[in-house]
Amino acid sequence: MHFTIQREALLKPLQLVAGVVERRQTLPVLSNVLLVVEGQQLSLTGTDLEVELVGRVQLEEPAEPGEITVPARKLMDICKSLPNDVLIDIKVDDAKLIVKAGRSRFTLSTLPANDFPTVEEGPGSLTFNLVQSKLRRLIERTSFAMAQQDVRYYLNGMLLEVSAGILRAVATDGHRLAMCSMTADIEQADRHQVIVPRKGILEMARLLTEQDGIVSIVLGQHHIRATTGEFTFTSKLVDGKFPDYERVLPKGGDKLVLGDRQALREAFSRTAILSNEKYRGIRLQLASGQLKIQANNPEQEEAEEEISVDYNGASLEIGFNVSYLLDVLGVMTTEQVRLILSDSNSSALVQESDNDDSAYVVMPMRL
Repeated sequence: MHFTIQREALLKPLQLVAGVVERRQTLPVLSNVLLVVEGQQLSLTGTDLEVELVGRVQLEEPAEPGEITVPARKLMDICKSLPNDVLIDIKVDDAKLIVKAGRSRFTLSTLPANDFPTVEEGPGSLTFNLVQSKLRRLIERTSFAMAQQDVRYYLNGMLLEVSAGILRAVATDGHRLAMCSMTADIEQADRHQVIVPRKGILEMARLLTEQDGIVSIVLGQHHIRATTGEFTFTSKLVDGKFPDYERVLPKGGDKLVLGDRQALREAFSRTAILSNEKYRGIRLQLASGQLKIQANNPEQEEAEEEISVDYNGASLEIGFNVSYLLDVLGVMTTEQVRLILSDSNSSALVQESDNDDSAYVVMPMRL
């Protein structure tokens, strides 16, 4: 194997592929990246057995074909440290990878390509295409609510639900829920649900960089695959049953509050400074036309904000984790948001004022 490549052309896919590779590995080959040269195309593959990412680069010069695996992070660090517009010459010599650029020369250890695990190709049951920016928006609006290391492993990921013409994403950690839907050209009569693990969702979002580019999605029995012009990303699915999110959506809330998103966000941020660092609780007192926000902590410190809102129902006092409210307001984009409440023990439904494609549920806190 022997090829030359511009530093920039190699660095971008290498950084993304190395992002999938875990630093601490049980199998040495898993901390490597697989390099394959065929014709005038170089492909780079990284995997942790859960997710796999393949990046493709067109080579300008004719190359000698071959395949080998090399330490991902070391190769990336070498590329990063080289000058910007340098041409890199890479060849395999006697089971070592020789990297030359300008007056620099590096010799890296390798492992055979045959040792490199590939994610099994399962039959794809459903294929559809989406605009990258739309899928990215769907993920950004919901991914913050995924659980991180919950024993209910099916919560450490995101539900993707496909039905005729609609793709919906739902994430919850048991205390809050985020849901967003988009119209899509999908021919699927009955509802089809898959759970994509947290790492898979976050890695996939990193690939969606072309605003109007198309991403092709294949949902198989055990895998999801996303293909863009330069990358093919595959992730195992989580085997489990996601909670019935429709039962979680609060019904029949009779208290409708309309407020300015930015003003609420700033008031919550200021109040949060003096909330209890562990529980992050704040108290909302709702009265006609105004919302009072209060926080205090074990050091007997207090914060209070008053903000004008569009509300003319009965007064209500309710507690929330302020971080959850700030997360929701942080992903919204409209000027006005609406809050639907029923009583101090029921979850709140938060939505953009003129837009029903996203819904957020936040459970109350006893203070």
